Amino acid sequence: MKCAKLMTALVSASCLLAGCASGPADDKIQIEIVSYKPEAAKVFEEIQDLFNETHDDIHLTINSPNEAMTILKTRFVREDYPDIVAIGGDINYSGFLDAGLFENLEGQPFLDKVKEGYRTIDKQLEFVPLEGDYAVPYVANAAGILYNRELFEEHGWKVPETWEEFTALCETIAKAGVQPLYAGYKDTWTTLAPWNAMAVELADPDICQQVNRGEATFSEAYDLTAERIRGLLDYIQPNPSAYGYSDAATAFAKEAAMWAIGSYAIPQIRSVNPDMEIGSFVMPATDKAEDRWLNSGIDLQFCVMEDSPNKEATMEVIDYLCQDEVMDLYLADQGGISCLKGDFAVPEELGDMKEYIESGKVRDFHDHYYPSEMAADAMIQTYLLDTSADAKEKFLKKFDTEWQRYNRDLIRRLQEENQ
Repeated sequence: MKCAKLMTALVSASCLLAGCASGPADDKIQIEIVSYKPEAAKVFEEIQDLFNETHDDIHLTINSPNEAMTILKTRFVREDYPDIVAIGGDINYSGFLDAGLFENLEGQPFLDKVKEGYRTIDKQLEFVPLEGDYAVPYVANAAGILYNRELFEEHGWKVPETWEEFTALCETIAKAGVQPLYAGYKDTWTTLAPWNAMAVELADPDICQQVNRGEATFSEAYDLTAERIRGLLDYIQPNPSAYGYSDAATAFAKEAAMWAIGSYAIPQIRSVNPDMEIGSFVMPATDKAEDRWLNSGIDLQFCVMEDSPNKEATMEVIDYLCQDEVMDLYLADQGGISCLKGDFAVPEELGDMKEYIESGKVRDFHDHYYPSEMAADAMIQTYLLDTSADAKEKFLKKFDTEWQRYNRDLIRRLQEENQ
């Protein structure tokens, strides 16, 4: 029995790597989606089955494997493409698009359903500006400041709208004997949460493209972001780099008033304190309330592979995925923010962000543009640990140097094209 189960598992894994599509071997058009979200496998299976029940000429298979990006990259090298990929709006999307892997979807009716803010984010992810649309943003997430609603109501604390109001609030919370902020910077990626939420307000949304074109430097553009993320240390528990993400989630669930992290942390918090009343407000990093933007990125989007032989069927699949009832099904299972226009529920915890979500006042995570090899999170952690007088200057100089190092080919290419 064990041998049989092992053989079944090996065959399934090999089939996925080889691009096999499960389902009946009949005369239906076979469409395969590979999704990078294994946590959504159950709801995608439900969506897949509903589609197949209502379509006589197309059979849909949605695979949601672990290590999906590794599997996809392996298949791309072998030129063994699925029909559609479901991926995030980040530098992986930028790289695949730059390699010419995705079909131009310009003119497809379902794009009219996508909120302009998220279409803009996708356009900004292009290494080199392209004509057309190459992805259908589906679900987004948001990051700012999570806060304990019960504590705020008990003490009469108000949600701040400017940097001055925020620091004053932190002072007030500390005087009340409550830890204002908690952080888990031992897991270096968590430093990017406050960094991104501040940068979307304090730096231009296309700053990375400006630097690539030689029109700006990070030393200037990120100066205030670097200053204010360091300012948070005055209100975070001592030695935050000794504590990890799980430590921060536990501390926030039990004692701290706020945590600078994204909405993705809510399930972890609820695993510690299921009854906690959690709120989330937009990072108040600016000096004027009207200058605030919600840090929101595309968590899931669909791209049609340029080499898919069944373009008409793929468009029918995506049109189905963009139906209100399908979006409702996904959100009920996975949560998040719909990138599609419509009367979709906003998670209760994100109520303070609703006006930004509905008006489209959103800007993407800056780290979605950073090469992974650059290790920006580790650089930020090192900077926050550096107590020398010139720590900020050293950090920003290194940011510029490392950016040039890991983007040199792209920068050279842009320079040659602009000659």
